[in-house]
Amino acid sequence: MQICKITASAHLHISTFAHKNMQLEILTPDKKVFEGEVTSVNLPGTMGAFEVLNQHAPLISTLEDGKLIIRHGGNKEDVYLIHGGVVEVLNNKVMVLAEGITHR
Repeated sequence: MQICKITASAHLHISTFAHKNMQLEILTPDKKVFEGEVTSVNLPGTMGAFEVLNQHAPLISTLEDGKLIIRHGGNKEDVYLIHGGVVEVLNNKVMVLAEGITHR
C-alpha cells in the first residue's frame, strides 16, 4: 500500500495553475483594440454565445454582431459591441478578428 503525500509546494503549483489567466488579442482591419491577460471572454458565436476560460480546448468559430465581454478578475469587466468576425483559441491564447468594434 502506498501513501501519497501532498506538499505545500505541490498545492501551491496546482493553485497557481488553476488561477492562471489567458492572453486575449482583439484586432480590427485598422487597429489593435485590446491585448492583455484576462480571466474569461464571452463571445457572440454564430450558433450562439459562448465563454472561453483558461486552458480552453482549441477552437475556431465565426462571430455575429453582439456583445463581447472581457473579465479581468474580481468584478472588473469590459464590454464591446462587435460587428462580425472570427475567433481562434489555441495554446491559452484567444485571437479575435472583428470586422468592427465599439467599446461600451
